[in-house]
Amino acid sequence: MSEHEGYRSYAVDDLVTGEGVAVEVPAASVAIHAVSGFIDVVLAVVLLIGGLMGFSLALGDASEAVIGIVGIVYSTAVLIGVPAVLESTTRGRTLGKLAMGLRVVRDDGGPITARHAVMRALVGYVEIYLLLGAPALVASMINPRGKRLGDMAAGTFVISQRAALRTPLPPAMPPSLAAWARGADIATLPPGLTIAVRQFLARAPGLATDSRRALGLDLLHATLAAVSPPPPQGVHPELVLAAVVAERRRRDLDRLWREEQLRARVLPADPLAPRA
Repeated sequence: MSEHEGYRSYAVDDLVTGEGVAVEVPAASVAIHAVSGFIDVVLAVVLLIGGLMGFSLALGDASEAVIGIVGIVYSTAVLIGVPAVLESTTRGRTLGKLAMGLRVVRDDGGPITARHAVMRALVGYVEIYLLLGAPALVASMINPRGKRLGDMAAGTFVISQRAALRTPLPPAMPPSLAAWARGADIATLPPGLTIAVRQFLARAPGLATDSRRALGLDLLHATLAAVSPPPPQGVHPELVLAAVVAERRRRDLDRLWREEQLRARVLPADPLAPRA
């Protein structure tokens, strides 16, 4: 195991904002996901039956081979093409997801592409229509993010847009280390390390003593690689981690503020921006 593998796995289940902040993602529950899928299946069946009846009337004099080919093409278009096109053009929404306030996103929280939508639709044809949805239901109940097999293949999951995102509070600067942190050279930490430190500090009181100590030392070792000079001797690792993350956040906020002030001096005022 590499020295950073531990903290990467520790932070793997959270999305990341542009400031390296872990976000608790509101993944859709299995029940809401099932209702959304049921709506989509009902609409697909209605389209399928209506279309096949129309084709049978229009192709009444055609041979059985022609009718069979048309039926296969139309069924494929409805069961695979329609959901793939809808999710591609609406960035992860079908009629069922729209009704239930859901959206499909990538594992990193970004919008899906046509590749993701096609993969979900192809696997969905097998697990939902051919196997009557049993694999999708079992997989959703087992997976912590409620993923069905199509999501696992495409690298996506379904979120609820009607639930609020929650970001953990940033760690406060320990007063005893404030002077050291302000004078230290602290490089930009990798996003995964920042997330892992913030998660660890928030969850440390609930960890077992041995695990808390081991993980804290691992995170401290990875963090101090970006810090110079080292902290004073004898300081608790969790205090050092809090000081580094808090100071790094303060510097990033100061940098963003300076960039905003420079932008305001160089660029004309936005006429659509709200007035102070």
